[in-house]
Amino acid sequence: MLKFGLTAPSNFWVSDLVDKQQTLETLAAAGIDHIYVADHVSFRNGSGADGFVEVAALSQLHADLGVMISIYLLPLRHPLPIARQLATMDRIAPGRMLFGIGVGGEDRHETEVCGVDPRTRGARANESLDIIRRLLDGETLDYEGEHFQLREARIRPRQNARIPIIVGGRSNAALARCGRFGDGWIGVWCSTRRYREAVEIIAAEADRCDRGDTRWMHGYQPWLGLDTADPARAREAVATGMEAFYHVPFAQFERYTPFGTPREVAEQLYPYVEAGASIMNFKVCTAAAEEEVPLAAELAAEMRRLAGQ
Repeated sequence: MLKFGLTAPSNFWVSDLVDKQQTLETLAAAGIDHIYVADHVSFRNGSGADGFVEVAALSQLHADLGVMISIYLLPLRHPLPIARQLATMDRIAPGRMLFGIGVGGEDRHETEVCGVDPRTRGARANESLDIIRRLLDGETLDYEGEHFQLREARIRPRQNARIPIIVGGRSNAALARCGRFGDGWIGVWCSTRRYREAVEIIAAEADRCDRGDTRWMHGYQPWLGLDTADPARAREAVATGMEAFYHVPFAQFERYTPFGTPREVAEQLYPYVEAGASIMNFKVCTAAAEEEVPLAAELAAEMRRLAGQ
């Protein structure tokens, strides 16, 4: 069953409380399953928002809509407080959170300014995931790793239901991390051929770790441009949005960035579903902010039509 996520619309956090609640109600009624947020401490020019703070707020604005951090920069934090944050989210929004993690790397300075050697990001993430999983499974943990050392660490009360951990990253090391620790992988900027290959790499690593029975929740998370009728207008919207965020030319992303009408974009994205994706996270760019929600809803409906749902 396909699940659809959408970033909080661009004008969401500046709207008043009633408008926020109405927006989320509209999204839920339109078939959006969860809202996802990014996470950055100090990206590029110092920009960012804390993923846990935003999902906690979002979870209290609608009783049923899911929330997701995608992706949380795991190596920049200590795993014990993260385990506590996850346990808290399990209490305040039970069964409604997905936790997407990654190691970052687009901005080396962001890692360094947090006091972390960028060369250690992968190893720190692996240790953190091992620690978080074991703490949330109820262990009292003594841990002696290269990057983290804990004595009699525990998180109580024990989590009621495991929050799924979705691992991001395009490298084979990230895919192996997913196979060892994750419940799914969230892909971005890759071909469908590479997507299929990634799913196979993850499954092979899971088998090696005796996790072959994992019920995978793989996803794909594209930026995309939407317009009711004009593909050129849709391209301009997503190019403007991506260049403003990443500070690099859109040409570097265009190959993997769908744009067009909702039906055209659904047809571009559906091969990822055929390759194994069951979660589609949309970062929608439109010419006008008020078009984001209705066009995202139309895109989700078109993809469900293709899936026969």
